[in-house]
Amino acid sequence: MPRILLINPNSSAATTAMMVSIAAACCAGRAEVVGATATRAPAMIVDAEALAASAAEVVEMARGHLDACDGIIVAAFGDPGAAEIGQTCSLPVIGIGEAAMREAGQSGRRFGVATVTPALVASIAALADRLGLSAQFTGTRLTPGDPAALAADPVWLVSALAEATRGCIAEDGADAVIIGGGPLAQAADQLQPQFAVPIIKPIAAAVAQLLQRLSG
Repeated sequence: MPRILLINPNSSAATTAMMVSIAAACCAGRAEVVGATATRAPAMIVDAEALAASAAEVVEMARGHLDACDGIIVAAFGDPGAAEIGQTCSLPVIGIGEAAMREAGQSGRRFGVATVTPALVASIAALADRLGLSAQFTGTRLTPGDPAALAADPVWLVSALAEATRGCIAEDGADAVIIGGGPLAQAADQLQPQFAVPIIKPIAAAVAQLLQRLSG
């Protein structure tokens, strides 16, 4: 059975465990998922500076696990270090931001992002541009309040993300909405029943695309 390494660029072991559990469920027995947690980053990356700074440690963690895994997921929405890992190792590597946008943009769909981090809005737009998806990207809608406080209150988080998702659909014309962020994975699981359009879950998207590459 292939082994997938899920790297959490945030320094929260609890978030890593949550994301590994979700990824393992998505694998449905087709792969084993193990986690690795950053130690030099904040517990939740909320701005472009911290996102960029986390890349070096993500690359270090990947290199330290190359002999013990068959594929790698970088589980922060800005995909820090993913491109560098892909350039220096032969294993398939995917970031959850890229995976989510590729799934959301399938068949020319217009898509938006609902998330909690206002200081990462420019980074999200830049990711869409790098992937050649800017013409389909309808923009980012934000939740109110402090991102860390929101993430610590699951009920409030789901409610706030639902409101941002409605804005993506009703005001921006999105045909699909990405819930943007690894630590938001549990909330993303709860949102789909509230909406008729696809709600894209980045970890699930990354698992599906990595398994496809591993089986190819």
